[in-house]
This record gives sequence, structure tokens and C-alpha cells, in this order.
Amino acid sequence: MISKPKVLLLGGIVHAHKTWESLGEIAELVTPTATNRAEFIEECKSGKLDGVVVAYRTFDSATITGLIDGELVNALPSSMLFLAHCGAGYDQIDVHACTARNPPLRVSNVPTAVDDATADVNMFLIIGALRNFNAGILGLREGNWRDQPALALGHDPEGKVLGILGMGGIGRNLKKKAEAFGMKVIYHNRRQLSEELSAGAQYVTFDELLATSDVISLNLPLNVCSPLHCFVSFPQFTTVPLS
Repeated sequence: MISKPKVLLLGGIVHAHKTWESLGEIAELVTPTATNRAEFIEECKSGKLDGVVVAYRTFDSATITGLIDGELVNALPSSMLFLAHCGAGYDQIDVHACTARNPPLRVSNVPTAVDDATADVNMFLIIGALRNFNAGILGLREGNWRDQPALALGHDPEGKVLGILGMGGIGRNLKKKAEAFGMKVIYHNRRQLSEELSAGAQYVTFDELLATSDVISLNLPLNVCSPLHCFVSFPQFTTVPLS
């Protein structure tokens, strides 16, 4: 009888319990006993996880394994060929170390799963900043019901120019939401999008985006080698118009 492949669960599952359990029909489901990184590495080296082919990880698994760096990748069982990451951003994973391992550890993520939800929060923050919500909320929590001194007047989103830096899935989703509030959308990207993807948003240079936007939304990956670390700082903000 052919044994089932082993699938390792790293981290907790919040909603998809039935889906995870259904994998038991085709695979042997394994969970580590370790409670911290040192114990997990030792568990890997002990051979208890030998035969694991795939690991599925959630963000909270970092409390047990720490970052998926070179040390951890080299401690994983050699049978493990795939790491399925439940998240769009994979800054917790050293992909270069995974690629360099022999055999390579292939990493997958879910880049579009939270595009809509992230754009919702993005739009909430934009409206909150324009309407000065945070100052009002803080005043209410402090018992300052009559706003003394008076809060600065807010701004209407309608007619404002939203500059989206990074027109990926989240940026394109945000564009649709911003236009519902009457905002004009311009964008800058590594490369200009097709008419179908840009859906009418105007492509501009980075300098043009800074100089003509009333609101700027950064939709870039925050990784070690990411341009976000050096893309936008004090010199760039001095060129943004004050409105």
C-alpha cells in the first residue's frame, strides 16, 4: 500500500478547518510539537518531520519558527519541496535561501486574496485623513465633546487627485473605490499598464505624481530590497502640494 504524502501545518487555521481536514483524505496531516524556534529546528533535525513534502504556513507561525531564513530552510527535512504561504506579502520568507537549497524549496503565496479588503482599508484611511477623523476621535475619547480648540476643517474627496504609486491589484482596486468618491486617479508604476488594466487612470512620471497629487497612496512591497525603503522620504514630500 502506498503511503500518503505528509503535509505540515505551521500556524493556526482560523476559518478553513473543514478544508484542511479534507486534505486528510489524500495526505497525512502533521503538526509540530515545538513551541519556539529552537525546539522546531531540533524537531526537524531529529527526523520527526521526515517525509513531509509540503508545509502550509500562516503568519502566526512565526511565533514558533521565527523567520523562514537560511538557518531554518537548511534545517527543514530534505523531503520538503513546497512551502505554501497564506498571505500576499512574503517578507517573512527568504526566497533566495529557499531557491539556493538543494533540492530547491518552492514557495507560493496568494497575491490577490486580500486586494479588495486592503483597498477598503486604504480608502477608509484616505477619507479619515481628509476629513480629519483621527483628531475628532481622540478628542471624544478625552471627553472634549465641544472640540476646544476647534478642529481644523476637513477636505472633501470629490475633485481631489489621488496619486497611486504601485498600480497592482490593490492599486487598481483602490482606483475604483476612489472614483466612487469623485476623485481623479493618476498613477506611476514600473511600467505603464494597458488601457484595459489602467481603466482610464492617467500614467505619469514619479515626479509628476508627487507634484500634482493631493493624496498619495503607496502600494509597494516592503521587503529588504524594496524600492519603498528609498523611494519616498523627506525630499520627495517637499514637492507635494499643500492643500
